[in-house]
Amino acid sequence: MRKLAIGVLSVLLVACCAGMALAQGNSRGTSTLTINGKKISVEYGRPSLKGRTTDALLGRLQPGGVWRLGADTSTTFKTDIDLAFGDVTVPAGEYSIWMQRQEDKSWKLLFDKQHGQWGEPAPDPSQCFASVPLKEATPARSVDMVTITLTKAGGGGTITIQWGTVEASASFKAA
Repeated sequence: MRKLAIGVLSVLLVACCAGMALAQGNSRGTSTLTINGKKISVEYGRPSLKGRTTDALLGRLQPGGVWRLGADTSTTFKTDIDLAFGDVTVPAGEYSIWMQRQEDKSWKLLFDKQHGQWGEPAPDPSQCFASVPLKEATPARSVDMVTITLTKAGGGGTITIQWGTVEASASFKAA
């Protein structure tokens, strides 16, 4: 009887673990960059528009509202070096990042010390470690899946977020 109970529990444990793995239905993306020999990376879920528009999906977000910036598990930003986004310094560490809609329809990038959480509920923006304004541009073409890239730029780097007709970026340098 004990062997049967252990066998049933083992099967249930495997089924639960498989269910959690399958719950993240979107593919994951990564981007990395090295500055001064130190690594910076972002890892994120890649939802697809699937015929929808970013205006329909993100247009409903009220001023002050927060977008999880991807899908499933929160987007993780990791840096082995202190980074300066203008006058905001983000110390070396691991963060979740989010986008917050502003009154004027612009966006800010939020850095939360808590990371690895499921994408909902979004963090309280007032509790986030730092926020930096994002520069918006019109993309050359619509991008179906969320794409986040880290690129070298002017002795530092740029993080660029693209989805549909949304393209937002912020530049940084080693602090």
